[in-house]
Amino acid sequence: MKSRWDGPLEPAGKYRWRIPKSFMPGMRADGMLFADDALLAQLRQGQAAQQVVNVAHLPGLVGASMAMPDVHWGYGFPIGGVAAVDAQDGVISPGGVGYDINCGVRLLRTGLNASEIQGRVAQLVQQLFQDIPCGVGASGHIKLSAKAQKAVLREGAGWAVDNGFGWPSDLEHTEAQGAMAGADPEALSAKALERGRSQLGTLGSGNHFLEIQVVDKIFDRPVAKAFGLFEGQVTVMIHTGSRGLGYQVCDDSLDTMVGAMSRYHIRLPDAQLACVPVQSPEGRQYFAAMAAAANYAWANRQLIAHGVRHAFSAVLNQSPEALGMHQVYDVAHNIARFERHHNQELVVHRKGATRAFAPGHASVPECYRAVGQPVLIPGDMGTASYVLAGTETAMAETFGSTCHGAGRVMSRHAAVKALRGRSIAAELKAQGICVMSRGRKTLFEEAPEAYKNIDNVINVVHGAGLSKRVARLRPMGVVKG
Repeated sequence: MKSRWDGPLEPAGKYRWRIPKSFMPGMRADGMLFADDALLAQLRQGQAAQQVVNVAHLPGLVGASMAMPDVHWGYGFPIGGVAAVDAQDGVISPGGVGYDINCGVRLLRTGLNASEIQGRVAQLVQQLFQDIPCGVGASGHIKLSAKAQKAVLREGAGWAVDNGFGWPSDLEHTEAQGAMAGADPEALSAKALERGRSQLGTLGSGNHFLEIQVVDKIFDRPVAKAFGLFEGQVTVMIHTGSRGLGYQVCDDSLDTMVGAMSRYHIRLPDAQLACVPVQSPEGRQYFAAMAAAANYAWANRQLIAHGVRHAFSAVLNQSPEALGMHQVYDVAHNIARFERHHNQELVVHRKGATRAFAPGHASVPECYRAVGQPVLIPGDMGTASYVLAGTETAMAETFGSTCHGAGRVMSRHAAVKALRGRSIAAELKAQGICVMSRGRKTLFEEAPEAYKNIDNVINVVHGAGLSKRVARLRPMGVVKG
């Protein structure tokens, strides 16, 4: 853990704290952090706030360097960081996207009430664990040819649906219809392509999961109805990303940018913020490779959703259609995008942050446009997850962004050390949660104590107006990598 943050955090409104740009020479804007008193106290125990300061040095920055309430230490940008730059004169930074490009969350609803799967949750978890490969280095059931892999990288979730892995309506309920424009498979290294050839349809390790849930509280009935959610309903949440392919894209791009920064006369307080101008050859290559990795991630979650439907069908002996296993939404939370905000073309970096677009926005699917984009914020294993909706406040203050999860308070190493000797699986079972994990240490690394209080985080984003609470989901069964 890094040393304590002792720099300024000035009150700047409800749940808002400012680091003034006068704090450090070279800052181009303020830092803005969203937190309550408890989260602020946790924030002071590390150096994520210093990373917010470092990001504020980026050339072409527009608006503040921001941190969501789940913020914690990351590579370059803090996890939970948001920063926008001018699309012509700004820079693009792999550290502002992260290694797991388009790690994201997908939510499937069902027509089932939790009482209808009473006594079957363990069987469903076992079937999911059996059917969907998970964990470090896991290989999927599909071995892509070079031609098919390039199609995946260009077309994203659409490739999966076209090849029978899902329903056309899934694309209508996915951010950007599950494909990012500008993707170019030729921008990827041979090593990145090789790492992705066998991992499509697999769940990552660490905080990635499949979770069978029950909707245990509705906060906004009209919006919940628009999202197809009701109390007592069974849902399934999928959290994973672009696997080894995305990791390699980030690694390759950092190598290129570290060497290129001096040519563009860019100097920053942290080498992990390696960046180049958006419109430079290196910048365009990174964006093309990142977009391809994002498309791979959407195809990956699409195949997993297909596997979830068939696992439920096998256990419950009904078709996915009869079970009502429709998709609510799929959101990315490690990505950089060209977007227009405040009459300006920008590249918005969201690292451990998700879109929260308001009612009426053209990028919100037509079926949700009247109520706003669904926002999916997962907890981890023993804690609740939340569905929220995007807001005008987010559009005005955070470029339509909100948080992506609870956020760690313990490193994985620290969590293993602190929780050694306990049986996390038995503790979760006592709470009525069935869990299966591929990795031996994963349950220690991902125990609820390793994370911030998800209810505090949600109270902040709701209270600050960055997204509006719609429903709370409680875990019943979990598959971890």
